[in-house]
Amino acid sequence: MEQEQKLQKQSDLTAIRKKLVLIKVIHTLIWVFFNVVIFYLLYAVLTNRIDVWVWVCLGLIALEGLVLLVFKNMCPITVVARRYSDSTRDNFDIYLPNWLARYNKQIYTTIVLISVVILLYRLFIEKA
Repeated sequence: MEQEQKLQKQSDLTAIRKKLVLIKVIHTLIWVFFNVVIFYLLYAVLTNRIDVWVWVCLGLIALEGLVLLVFKNMCPITVVARRYSDSTRDNFDIYLPNWLARYNKQIYTTIVLISVVILLYRLFIEKA
């Protein structure tokens, strides 16, 4: 009986690890997607190529901001991942270095704000 319980516990732990790996992969892919969005926005405003994709990027970024606002500044994927881990590391739910996971929002918010300032300059001051 004790052996069966050990096997069941190992099986449960393996299932939990697999779920957490899947969550980390999905979270990392979404993070990469938003990197493309944010760096396209920055590229477009720096090179003065304001096109429909700039507005799509801003819409996606606004949607992500709304999601973070609804989830009290926490990614909903992190909320799901918490079910499978009690780790206190900032990168427990994503394949990023811990320092980048910790400062991710500050870094990318700064890049987006710089991009928006440049966009506003391009649209309203440079054209005047």
